[in-house]
Amino acid sequence: MRTHHRYHWLTIFLVALFSGCSWFTPPAKQIKLVTLFSDNMVLQRDKALPVWGKADPGGEVTVRIQQQSKKSTVSDSGTWQIQLDPMPAGGPYELQVIGAETITFRNVMIGEVWVCSGQSNMEMPVAGWGRVLDYQKEIATANYANVRLFQVKHTISKTPLDTVNGPGWSECSPQTVPEFSAVAYFFGRMLYNELQVPIGLVHTSWGGTVAEAWTSAAALQTMPYFVQKIAAMESTRAYSMAEYTAAMAAREEKIAIGDAGYADSRPLWNDPDLNTDGWQTMEVPTKWELAGYPGLDGIMWFRKDIIIPPAMQGSDLTLHLGPVNDIDITWFNGAQVGGISDANAHRIYPVEKSLVRPGKNSIVVRVQDIGNVGGLWGEPEQMFLAGRTGQKISLAGPWRCKVGFDTQTLGPQPVSPDNPNQPTVLFNGMLKPLMPYAIRGAIWYQGESNAGRANQYRTLFPLMITDWRTHWQQGDFPFLFVQLANFQKKQTRPEKDSWAELREAQLQTLALPNTGMAVTIDIGEVEDIHPKNKQEVGRRLALNALHLVYGKEIEYSGPIYTSMNVEGDKIRLHFKHVAGGLVARDSNELKGFTVCGADQKFVWAQARIDGETVVVSSPGIKDPVAVRYAWAFNPIANLYNKAGLPASPFRTDTWPGTTL
Repeated sequence: MRTHHRYHWLTIFLVALFSGCSWFTPPAKQIKLVTLFSDNMVLQRDKALPVWGKADPGGEVTVRIQQQSKKSTVSDSGTWQIQLDPMPAGGPYELQVIGAETITFRNVMIGEVWVCSGQSNMEMPVAGWGRVLDYQKEIATANYANVRLFQVKHTISKTPLDTVNGPGWSECSPQTVPEFSAVAYFFGRMLYNELQVPIGLVHTSWGGTVAEAWTSAAALQTMPYFVQKIAAMESTRAYSMAEYTAAMAAREEKIAIGDAGYADSRPLWNDPDLNTDGWQTMEVPTKWELAGYPGLDGIMWFRKDIIIPPAMQGSDLTLHLGPVNDIDITWFNGAQVGGISDANAHRIYPVEKSLVRPGKNSIVVRVQDIGNVGGLWGEPEQMFLAGRTGQKISLAGPWRCKVGFDTQTLGPQPVSPDNPNQPTVLFNGMLKPLMPYAIRGAIWYQGESNAGRANQYRTLFPLMITDWRTHWQQGDFPFLFVQLANFQKKQTRPEKDSWAELREAQLQTLALPNTGMAVTIDIGEVEDIHPKNKQEVGRRLALNALHLVYGKEIEYSGPIYTSMNVEGDKIRLHFKHVAGGLVARDSNELKGFTVCGADQKFVWAQARIDGETVVVSSPGIKDPVAVRYAWAFNPIANLYNKAGLPASPFRTDTWPGTTL
């Protein structure tokens, strides 16, 4: 019996001693990796390299590449991760993931990996719907086997996903580049030509999207504006497209029936003789969120009575309202004269002379806001009634207003299953699954869709960058972005502008560490929000990377305003990134500067270069207070440095703007 017990306890001891040894752990079964791991992939050089995936719990996974071989046991939840040691640039190699079966990835390179994201100007392909400058030549010469492309498919998710949709990595060639991001390709091509190491480009963008869609819920919860929106998303069930279409139709019917300005589908509040004693007054133009209605989504009616002088009677007139957010129906003396559903379109409506009365005339605008902001939101100069011979009556100032319907009474709006413009959904579906793939940095081209909330973007954009860095857990990796290009007709007068304010928010984001900005105020197009010169966009981003990330001694930025001094009736402006001197491009005079006194009314200014400064003045302003430069959708502006890079738009004041 004693011998029996001796062997029994020896067996227990040996099992306990060796149970943790690898040869007691069976090889893992059903190994799966995210699609970022495929043939032709690029792994980031000189950084620890996470390799991860799923498998049946308890098994062992081995990852091998070159002389490295590392092991890990699959967790009880079925996940595993192995961290390979940093490797220098090189390849091609094979990466093996070994369990019960062996998965082999071939033609693997070690080099520089960049994530490329944003909205349509990042998504715009070399050919396809984009067709950049000389696209046929660009495609024919795109033979860069060591530039590798990964395309993330559009994916929306209310919760973080663990894998990303994509076809895998491919070598850059005339066959693979046409539908790939043009900005990403031109950026990567320049890096490859300069660094001569493999370049990996992970493209994950979606046209027309807002920055909050690319930001995590945890980060957005720190901004009160998004707390309620995220809560509403979480409480709203998922709709199929058929359900969504039906629900929205029912909702629109309720709005139409519920609008107090209508009865039996007939407008009541357009009556020119309507008693408006119970109506409120609002200074227009403005967004109504800035005028005492911060939570209103729905319908508001605006009315203004004007006296038309005899000189403008008896002839056709033209009504100018500027942009209206989002949908308007407009009446003149009770007759409908227009209606547009584009929030950025300037309302210019003909008024037939038969509608014009002697004395008092009534203008009524029904504005429907479908989300975010609402109102007649342009500039005062854009609102007027014009006669045929040049007479004008300004319509800016006090209007009577009354809420017709508040859609909050209907509860949360149904969310389209195809709507990417919801907080968090693109972070969850198109970014989180990429993490923690080792990267060098990110490039970003976005902002057009947030221009109506430019003031908010000052907080949101740096929050998004910090959020990416927090989740990627690779420190403050380089984040390079494009400042909005010029767009629409050229500036002809000093004005306020939402795009100028958005560019300012982007400029201020350079306060974050390890960031860089490509100014594109000179390469946009009047009639196309998608400029075709993406080669220069990619080049300017690459200049940032080559200097800030790779230590090349080159100038990478145009002039950036730093400070000002008032000198009598002049203001002297100081800049960094002068790059050997300031220049007025294609002219003997500087253009694009405005100046104002204490009344905050900006006028065109005379500006001249004095060494590394610019001196600004105007004959009509003896005590200047502030200067603005290139402050418009599409400014007239020509300040550059000798490196040929344009100055960023800026202002020296901090007065409230036009946006949330």
